Amino acid sequence: MKRYAIFAAAGVVALVCAGCDKSFMSSSVESTKNGTAQPAAPAKPAIPPDIQAAAEGALGSETEVLAFGDLAKNGKQQIFAVNRLKSTPQGVMPGTLVSRAVVLENDGGKWKEVFRCDEHLQNPKGYLGGTPLATVPAWRLQSEQHEDKGLQMYFTPLAKPAGGYIETIGIRWNPEQKLYESLDRTYEHFLGETKNLESPESQVRQ
Repeated sequence: MKRYAIFAAAGVVALVCAGCDKSFMSSSVESTKNGTAQPAAPAKPAIPPDIQAAAEGALGSETEVLAFGDLAKNGKQQIFAVNRLKSTPQGVMPGTLVSRAVVLENDGGKWKEVFRCDEHLQNPKGYLGGTPLATVPAWRLQSEQHEDKGLQMYFTPLAKPAGGYIETIGIRWNPEQKLYESLDRTYEHFLGETKNLESPESQVRQ
């Protein structure tokens, strides 16, 4: 009987301890869920009204500013803004999907367009090298900021252009030409521009 009592008492102690451990673990999990154990994510900085107004002047009211500041590392203020697709097309992976994009530069207090993506990729000098000949209604956009080279953008057609291929086109500021230009496949060397694009049909017949 004494041995049975000892075992019974030990079992009660074990159950009590197990309950204590469970309660402690539960409170710890709740604290983590409540955010006390993890710092809150920093709030996204607000876009200044004049920056938003300049972007909307170029792309309309449904414009999202992705970045602003000395984006090209040329000492001038620039704005990088886009029109996102309102919905993700069926079968397309989510991401930054856009119909249009621009980079604006402040020149003596006035904002001028130094890069545009709509159905083609252009700068003030002409169409960028490597841009598809056929129109591209929507693009997948990726971008990054380099400490020395500034803003680098990557545009990929969402669908295969007529007479062409789905290829990613890298674009960066060319400090020698003072223009945003496209890059070759190594993303090291700049390509030139062309003032006109041949039609895809004429290219296929050649």
